[in-house]
Amino acid sequence: MRSPIDQVAVITGASSGIGKAAAIELLREGWHVIATGRDPDRCAAAEKELRALPGARVDFVRGDFAEMADVRRVAREIASLTARVHVLVNNAGGIRDGLYTSSEGLEATFAANHLAPFLLTSELLPLLEAAARDSSPETVRVIAVSSLAHEQCPSMNWDDLMLTANFSAGHAYCQAKLANLLFTRELARRVAASGIVAQAMHPGKVGSNFSSHGEATLQAYMASQDLLPPEEAARTIIWLATAPEGGRPGGRYFHDLTEVPAAPQALNDEAAVRLWAESERILNQL
Repeated sequence: MRSPIDQVAVITGASSGIGKAAAIELLREGWHVIATGRDPDRCAAAEKELRALPGARVDFVRGDFAEMADVRRVAREIASLTARVHVLVNNAGGIRDGLYTSSEGLEATFAANHLAPFLLTSELLPLLEAAARDSSPETVRVIAVSSLAHEQCPSMNWDDLMLTANFSAGHAYCQAKLANLLFTRELARRVAASGIVAQAMHPGKVGSNFSSHGEATLQAYMASQDLLPPEEAARTIIWLATAPEGGRPGGRYFHDLTEVPAAPQALNDEAAVRLWAESERILNQL
């Protein structure tokens, strides 16, 4: 049996909010945490805070997840820090106030919320598989932070996944959160034979910098809500990462330590397979 310090978790978007809260809890439990973040100042402050925890073993890797070249670099840096990843938490994401295009020609919301976790998971799969070979069945896990917002998107816009022809910031976010669930569903099917489990969760309305780049109406709405502290939402991430309930079957959706039903469009296996193929096609064209 491996000791806690041998357990490695990668948490994206860990410079603030629920990502940082999850990192703190796993560090307290003796895990080696590899955290990622985008903003240099927030990353530096979070890294200082995390390293101050007693016995903390933490590495911070910076990268802009709207840029797939950055995601690939982050994956390489992670591989230089560890030969195994026992838990991958795809938490980084957010909503923008308009149409932004990356240097690679990708719409930023779809890129950061879906293509980045899709690519990072693919790049880290050998490390997840290595961990699974040395671990008890169903204890190596990939966790996606999705959202209740997926219910507002009836289907993927297959003819224009970037929504560039008729862009709406809110719809772009809702579609990306639907993509998180479809990706988790297909990933769970593909990795089951390796002993890896993929699950998704909805964090709730959390007091974080989630809406800081969103439209003014969204920021005002969030400011008017009774928001959860990040630590409260992070409880479900930690539970999914470590508790037996987070095991098989994979491809499930959780909120507040409880499995909850996803919208029917998120349970469409044909759409999940198609999204996987479309994501590979987009990434292969870069």
